[in-house]
Amino acid sequence: MSVVSSVLVPYTSYLRVYEPLVAFREPERSHWARYARRSALPTAQDELRRSLADLVPTPPVAVPVHESPDAFVAELDGVVCVCPWRTRMRGWLAMEEVEGLFPANVLDAVLPPVVRAQAAADHERWAERNPDARPWIRTTVWHVPVRWFVLFEDAEREYVAAGDGGRPLLRYRTPMVQARRRLARALRTLRETVDEGPLTEGLVDVGRWLEEFHPRALVELDYGGLVHALSGERLAADRSAADVAEGIAALRAGDGDAAGVAYGRLVERWSAVRERRSAN
Repeated sequence: MSVVSSVLVPYTSYLRVYEPLVAFREPERSHWARYARRSALPTAQDELRRSLADLVPTPPVAVPVHESPDAFVAELDGVVCVCPWRTRMRGWLAMEEVEGLFPANVLDAVLPPVVRAQAAADHERWAERNPDARPWIRTTVWHVPVRWFVLFEDAEREYVAAGDGGRPLLRYRTPMVQARRRLARALRTLRETVDEGPLTEGLVDVGRWLEEFHPRALVELDYGGLVHALSGERLAADRSAADVAEGIAALRAGDGDAAGVAYGRLVERWSAVRERRSAN
């Protein structure tokens, strides 16, 4: 194992959609069918390492020249589903947000203006040819958005502790129909009980995104590298989806105090992650 491949790339969480092969047109459908039969498939860490490797050259490669042929693979009720990486498209989308994340001098040092300008021009030309394109993966760093937890219930939680050299895993998976149903119910409750705000707006955005996919798709929330920002004890005790569901149920029942208690547990749990971000 090389030094590069043994280094973890932490602190990113993911919301992914895996679609059945029937959702893809030929020849892409046949490509994914062959791909899914491979004996060894890349992981999320592999994807991140490849992306970071593009930042090493001078000038850096802000967005890959070619679209990735890779995907994540999962099964839902015996049906093979794939989640294309679409690294190039996601790179362009990330470029639209990056200017608000760093001071201008830092951003210019990491991604010079000429690199960003070229990426923006490439994206504009590509978008004209692909007006309906959308990513199968959403990412965020240093936290998991509350709106993502709305899509899942506690019984769908999968936790594997680190052991024997393995890495911890914390994720949720649910059928698309369940994710859409829970989101719609939560959105209705919020609109009936509280003023419009970031959570409501976020749920609307996620709902529009989910509507773009096949109804028999699989939705996954993966803590990804965040498992390295939390202790094993905190991961084992993490019941964030349950807390969100409890809070929404309390609002539906008109119990604002109980909703506040559930929200307080979320705030306390994720404050440890925010403290790690500040330390870096």
